[in-house]
Amino acid sequence: MDNNSLWLILHRLRIPFLVIVITYTISITGLLLIPGIDDNGNTYYMSIFDAFYFITYTATTIGFGEIPYAFTYAQRIWVSMSVYITVLGWFYGIGTVISLLQDKLFLNEIAKARFIKNVKKLREPFVIVLGYSHITSQIIRKIQKSNLRAVVVESDEYRAHSILLEGFTPYVPYLVADAAQVTSLKNAGINHLYCKAVISLFEDDNLNLRTALTAKSLNPKVKVAVKSTSTHHSENLLDIGAEFIQNPFSIIASQIRMALFAPNLLKLEQWVYKLGYLNDPSPVLPQGKYIICGYGKMGRHIFEIFQKHNIESTFIEINEQYKNNLSDAESRQLFFADGDDKDNLLEAGVMDSVAIIAGTNDDTINLSILATAKKLNKKIVTIARENEFEDISIFQNANIDHVFMPSKILIHKTANAIIHPLSDMFVDLINKQDEAWGQNLVNKLITTIDENPKLFEISINKKSAPQIFDYLINSNNQLSLKIFHHSLHNRSILNNIVPLMLKSENSCTLLPSWDHPLSLNDTILFACDKYAMEDIEYIAQNINEFYYVLTGEENSIIGKFLKERKQ
Repeated sequence: MDNNSLWLILHRLRIPFLVIVITYTISITGLLLIPGIDDNGNTYYMSIFDAFYFITYTATTIGFGEIPYAFTYAQRIWVSMSVYITVLGWFYGIGTVISLLQDKLFLNEIAKARFIKNVKKLREPFVIVLGYSHITSQIIRKIQKSNLRAVVVESDEYRAHSILLEGFTPYVPYLVADAAQVTSLKNAGINHLYCKAVISLFEDDNLNLRTALTAKSLNPKVKVAVKSTSTHHSENLLDIGAEFIQNPFSIIASQIRMALFAPNLLKLEQWVYKLGYLNDPSPVLPQGKYIICGYGKMGRHIFEIFQKHNIESTFIEINEQYKNNLSDAESRQLFFADGDDKDNLLEAGVMDSVAIIAGTNDDTINLSILATAKKLNKKIVTIARENEFEDISIFQNANIDHVFMPSKILIHKTANAIIHPLSDMFVDLINKQDEAWGQNLVNKLITTIDENPKLFEISINKKSAPQIFDYLINSNNQLSLKIFHHSLHNRSILNNIVPLMLKSENSCTLLPSWDHPLSLNDTILFACDKYAMEDIEYIAQNINEFYYVLTGEENSIIGKFLKERKQ
């Protein structure tokens, strides 16, 4: 049965219902068979309606008197017995109802039915969030600011109910269930017309792989944003078609590489994620010897970066299980010891190192390592991995030079991938560029726009850019990016805008020229100010504005009126 709550009601109440029916039947039958006396002393027999009516208000102890005539002693004796059996039947039935209303299974089924109903009623794009935590809570807040709804599936009842305390606006429906189950994803609306993506950021890579595989099996068109902390799982996720694979430790290693060799690229990435401005000081790390404490998932990614760029480094790991299957290069640079011990740090060369990275999964140990290193070498640059949100104030007050938080990286990376997929792709592409390229772009953005340009994406399709779309279909002439460059206030004036990337069906072009031809279904990422962003939307959607920037002439009286109103 699809409606489990209804099935539970029918199943649990069938015996009480039969008890009430049987007691009523016995009581009514007795009244029908026992003769009475009317006001004239004549014998009469009660009708079935009178008997049912009398038993109905008697069994519920309301009591309206003896009808239609005063009862005989035989009738009163029978009614006395009927009161006991019918009242007991009602007590049993009412007790069962109360018990049912307190039954956890029943309440869960009612909540599930309400959740399914709320999801079906959604008429705007939404995202399914699997698992509720500090990370997904922040992601929900970010996507809600971009007019996306969210629904949550969480197996832990306490965490799920805490969603109510967050005060999300609009309301976030949630379901207490196993997120990896097919029925959970179906109930969450994975096949819903407005379902845009599924987010799975569990700590368990296997669980993330399972949820991603289930989501893609149920709806191949839905986008999947999933966490992976190993190369093996990332490859498997690529094979099943996951669009956004987030490896926070790989991202941290990449950010360390950029801070070493291309700080302007890191500055661009932080600007895209709204973590800083383009005129902020460059996040530079010194060149020289590094000590890295912790050779887990994060340490291995850092090792690969340092090996590739020939950076002198020593890795310290307390867990000796990593001794198995080490390469020769790893064996030469890794020794097993306690990273927050003074003698071990001295043996690792802390006195002649330029920086130390505390990258274990324990925040207390990381703080202890850096405090010990700072006492030994006051000039050493300290870099920490922060694991928990609750400890942020401790790290802020510890005077650490650079703090990398995998949780924050997941928040910004995942939210950006869902809300602005093109800018997420842009970040991935700029990581392959060099420092000169990044510096030139930073300077160009600052001089053309300002220190904090806005990002704007537009697709050349019927919905987002109907005027561009119709022109490309109906005209034999080419149309270039230049159409978006002109100001609607005065066509001879160029807007403060820089095209960052153009994605076509077969390729992506970084920093396309203004002469780059547009094609159907192209998607363009612009950096601009708010005025240029408004002009882009008008040009793409309004026939009069489009005609003006295309020809320099007004298309109609309406177009002239709009121009005058803007001025």
